[in-house]
Amino acid sequence: MTERGLARAVRVMDRLRSPGGCPWDAQQTHRSLAKYLLEEAYEAVDAIGGSDPEHLKEELGDVLLQVLFHARIAQESADGFDIDDVADALSDKLERRHPHVFGDTQVSGADEVDANWEQIKAAEQQRTGTYEGLVWGAPSLAVAAAALRRAARAGEDLQVARDGAEGEVAADLLAVVRRAGELGVDAETALRGALRAATATSASNPTARA
Repeated sequence: MTERGLARAVRVMDRLRSPGGCPWDAQQTHRSLAKYLLEEAYEAVDAIGGSDPEHLKEELGDVLLQVLFHARIAQESADGFDIDDVADALSDKLERRHPHVFGDTQVSGADEVDANWEQIKAAEQQRTGTYEGLVWGAPSLAVAAAALRRAARAGEDLQVARDGAEGEVAADLLAVVRRAGELGVDAETALRGALRAATATSASNPTARA
């Protein structure tokens, strides 16, 4: 039977990283690859916004490559891990955070599932504050949406100071993200989609720029 799927991808990655494989791949570290992980994730998001399933498949493969690469590098350390450890850790997490599927917890709908997920996650990470663990390197609209969700769960009213021009803009942006959440819309996705459509229209109509 011909090897295929994830098993084949793991074997190919091992070959590239092993002696006699690819010199460039052999030189990489977690740190040197970090920029590529971010780049490939953004390219996958772009592909999701399009309508070409083959393109999306390719970009998801590039994201998978980064996971395989990092796992293979980690495997080389005495205290490291391999791709199976990554997969097992993921499966453990999914089972823990879906007690309504793998346990006897009852839920009334998706909103309760989301709330339970965040509660379990906060307990696992031993958070001591509402906003601890926010990913500040993420796009600011996404950070704002995450912060507002946490504030709502904690019964807090998150506001930013309107100090100076930057404060005014920040407060206005936070209000937009808050409104988007009330409408069930992701502000980051909405703006990206609208800009994609607007720039595509402009590119196809040069006179619009005159």
